[in-house]
Amino acid sequence: MNQSANETRAGHSHDHAGHDHAGHDHAHDHRDLGRRRLSIVLVITAGFMMVELVGGLISNSLALIADAGHMLSDVAAIALSIFALWFARRPATEQKSYGYHRFEILAAFVNGMTLVVIALLILWQAYQRIVSPQPVEGSLMLGVAVVGLMVNIAAAFLLHSSAGHSLNVRGAYLHVLSDMLGSVGAIAAGLVIIFTGWTPADPIISAIVALLILASSWRLVRESVDILLEAVPSHIDLGDVRGAIADIAGVEEVHDLHVWTLTSGYLAMSGHAVITDATHYKEVLRSIHERMHERFGIDHVTVQIEHQTLYPLRRVERT
Repeated sequence: MNQSANETRAGHSHDHAGHDHAGHDHAHDHRDLGRRRLSIVLVITAGFMMVELVGGLISNSLALIADAGHMLSDVAAIALSIFALWFARRPATEQKSYGYHRFEILAAFVNGMTLVVIALLILWQAYQRIVSPQPVEGSLMLGVAVVGLMVNIAAAFLLHSSAGHSLNVRGAYLHVLSDMLGSVGAIAAGLVIIFTGWTPADPIISAIVALLILASSWRLVRESVDILLEAVPSHIDLGDVRGAIADIAGVEEVHDLHVWTLTSGYLAMSGHAVITDATHYKEVLRSIHERMHERFGIDHVTVQIEHQTLYPLRRVERT
């Protein structure tokens, strides 16, 4: 085995020459902003939760009581999100070589599952209210719901810009949006009860809102599970990644290719590339890094370079 071949075999070379951390630092900036805004939303939500609970009990409105219960889960969910954002910044250790980034995804999963349970409980309560209608004080219900809507709009506005950069913040954002839907539903039910006296409007609208919450929360759970299972991100085609590497001059085969999400906004790729000329492995590595960054937004790239004479081609994978 000559020296070039040895260098090429070592070409596992997690070569950082072209590994740009700017995108990861940018994601950290968004997480810091998200954490500050989550703290503000936590105070707002906790304060209004008590108002809505009292209003729901006095007016006997399931929509308000359900939304107050949902806001209680929001308080816990937002607190968990804040903790996760802080905890995820802890440095990597020998035992946790990737650090604690996945803690954010675990928090998002817990938030999503909490929303699923809440939606199912609301559906059950709505069913009971439809079977056995109860009197509802529409005017009080309407007043509290209007204030709740304004609070939720303010909270959603604060979190909107950060929700696209962190699945964890997005989980908290979905909680707030679900609360907003609950407030809209309570307003609609209050208006129907005031003008028609038809009290089943309260549980029926609550059930509709619960179904909407169930749909959005299930997507959050599914995305969280995909990341935890290290699935290929939905916006990336693994065949396109393989083709982008295989088209580089000197690359004869691509195998053992993996692309996954470490945490929100942080994509990683690893794979093996067989080359024909061992002396060009640095150029090949550089080209792979550049293509992964420019075409797919992947900055954390680990490539094993193998020499054709040492690793006979089992197959040529091109697209």
